[in-house]
Amino acid sequence: MTTHTHETAPTQFVEARGVRFAYRRFGKTGGVPIVFNQHFQGTLDHWDPAVTDGLAKTREVILFDNAGVAASSGETPSSFQKMAANAVAFISALGLKKVDILGFSIGGLVSQEITLQAPELVRRLILVGTGPRGMDMSTSQSSSIFAKTYEPAEHLWLKVHFSPSEASQAAGFAFLERKLRRRDRDPLVGQQTIDAQLAAIGEYLAYQKVDGHLDYLKTIRQPTLVVQGSNDVIIPTYNSFVLQQTLPNAQLIIYPDANHGSFYQYPELFVAHASLFLDG
Repeated sequence: MTTHTHETAPTQFVEARGVRFAYRRFGKTGGVPIVFNQHFQGTLDHWDPAVTDGLAKTREVILFDNAGVAASSGETPSSFQKMAANAVAFISALGLKKVDILGFSIGGLVSQEITLQAPELVRRLILVGTGPRGMDMSTSQSSSIFAKTYEPAEHLWLKVHFSPSEASQAAGFAFLERKLRRRDRDPLVGQQTIDAQLAAIGEYLAYQKVDGHLDYLKTIRQPTLVVQGSNDVIIPTYNSFVLQQTLPNAQLIIYPDANHGSFYQYPELFVAHASLFLDG
């Protein structure tokens, strides 16, 4: 067991494909590590310590900034396939032969592409608040939520991750308190990363017009846990049903009165569910 936690793990760097990747690594060593893939505009410091430290009690946790994001060098590519290729290069540069993958939001899209590109690398897959290629965004409020100005700026994540209910908002403030404890923080993403991530989302949505656009999911045979909130206003909840129904070996958990960041609203419950799944 390493002595570091989410709050104290040093930021390290490793080079691959001409990119200097920033990452943090902590938890119980000796088993299969779990690699986290982050949401839109997210960095090393946008994860919930209750989730990362909870999982780190029984396995090694690896957080990283993909190419061009925050403290990592290079440019963020404008496709999830290219982001996945960079992620595979990062994992390989750490000398890892087998990992579990957790992907949140657009990190879930990257995680699917990692699994397609390097199936021998991925043992199990957790997809949180995400969807498939060509996902249905017809009821998404993402554009309007991100277009607004928030004071303080961190309150954006109360709208993105939590429902309007009193209980969910209280969980949101507790999440913000946890995530802001760390003092030496990752820089925020730049405009190049934001523009590239938006372009990648647009490319993924265009798959709606392609016949058989969900067929790729049938080739992902790793055991998969799909986690979602009952009313995700960023990537609508329906998309998680599509994932579970189409992936050959998937199960679905929906948390009540929850939005995009459902696992941040119920961190202890999520850690228990995720640990059961990963140990299965």
